[in-house]
Amino acid sequence: MSFHRVLDVESLWPGEMKGVIVSSTRVLLVNVDGALFAFEDRCLHKGVELSKGALSGDILTCSAHAWQYDVRSGEGVNPTGVRLRQFPVKVEGNDILVDVGGERGR
Repeated sequence: MSFHRVLDVESLWPGEMKGVIVSSTRVLLVNVDGALFAFEDRCLHKGVELSKGALSGDILTCSAHAWQYDVRSGEGVNPTGVRLRQFPVKVEGNDILVDVGGERGR
């Protein structure tokens, strides 16, 4: 695994999300009640950046066609049967780190 530093923990508050680039991969970081999640920043429908969408609790809604995802699991809520590409994320000290080579399933 190859983790890369992407942000300070103070840069992503609970209830926020942010799009970043990690080794040329667009990554969406999400903070839900202090738990951090990292996904490919791409809607499975039309490839729109999910970081341009809206986060309400743990549901992320794409800005283009309102596809929705549970950001705790990456599973599709509307429609079901889809899953975002998820990356391992961890905190070391004050740094948020993501491993874009360590995909956690699809």
